[in-house]
Amino acid sequence: MTPAPVYDVLIAGGGPAGCAAALTLARAGRRVLLADAGTGPPKVGEALVSVARLLLTDLGVDRTVLDTGHLPCHGNLSAWGSSQLHAVDALRDPYGHGWHLDRALFDRRLRKAARTAGAEVVERTAVRRPARQPDGTWRVPLCDRAGRGAERTVHCRWLIDATGRGAALAVHAGARRRTADRLTALHLLLDPAPDATTDGRLLVESDQDGWWYTAPLPSRQRLVAYFTDPDLPLAAAGGAERFHDRLLATRHISRRTRPHARPPHPPRRAPAHTAHLDRVHGDGWTAAGDAAAAFDPLSSQGILTALYTGLSAGEAVDARLSGDPTALAGYAEKVATARAAYEYGHRAVHAQETRWADRPFWARRHRNPNPTKTKGSYRT
Repeated sequence: MTPAPVYDVLIAGGGPAGCAAALTLARAGRRVLLADAGTGPPKVGEALVSVARLLLTDLGVDRTVLDTGHLPCHGNLSAWGSSQLHAVDALRDPYGHGWHLDRALFDRRLRKAARTAGAEVVERTAVRRPARQPDGTWRVPLCDRAGRGAERTVHCRWLIDATGRGAALAVHAGARRRTADRLTALHLLLDPAPDATTDGRLLVESDQDGWWYTAPLPSRQRLVAYFTDPDLPLAAAGGAERFHDRLLATRHISRRTRPHARPPHPPRRAPAHTAHLDRVHGDGWTAAGDAAAAFDPLSSQGILTALYTGLSAGEAVDARLSGDPTALAGYAEKVATARAAYEYGHRAVHAQETRWADRPFWARRHRNPNPTKTKGSYRT
């Protein structure tokens, strides 16, 4: 019988966090297996902030993943705290413009870069329940979802969980997920408008039960999304007509979406809540990206944080495998600092919207006293 392959690190999840970790570890000379299950609906309509180019440059892939296929984002507009639009222009950003991503293209290019750097990348492959072995390694079953569900087994010295909000591997290893809210996204992709000219800025508009978001996509489609709690009217009732009626009642979002034909089906749902693990590393494992800390999309920090925690987790695991006993504690401190900055910004930006303070959505977000005194950056 052929012995199961042995890797230094197995990374579960082929999104930005997993790829950043794979790139970092492969370039450090580690034998890396990156397994991407490819499950769930494709992610669309995500924006990447300009400062992310610095992290992509550190990873050596800025031109590879950004130069073509995405749409520049030259600023953002928000009607938040009042009905008037407030503009933030990318001309004032020292890092330049951001991007409306073709997210599938972005992730594919990151995985290709990881493969080029020396990582073994397997797609449509799910990581099953790893088992800790007496010698300190992991025995990891892999399920090939591209074929007929055939399984094979590998061994590794370390696991990195980059599986997203579910944090499947970390939870299996004993970590606990903490959620701060129940924010839910209802989103639709609108058909391209007949007029090719469009405002390339993203737009956020609050209302009594949540907030709206819209942005153009590289495909010339437009994403429109509503963020609310699942027990509040629009999320609880659902339906294409109700969503459309509520959309038409907006002052600014409706103007951007009116030229686009809407699909007949109701909006899709996606989790958008704030969450984190009670610990981001343990015996032979480390979590990165949304598995470690998932942020409200209003922050526009999701992909940026995924790249940052993926790169940092890769550095920490490499150092730990080289014998540094403090490396993982240092990584946990970096994640905690990022979370504190996010939480402060989250409270501060929601406090700016006082028009519907008695409504459940806003009352829930105004309750958090004693914010951590750490500065964060927020879209609005």
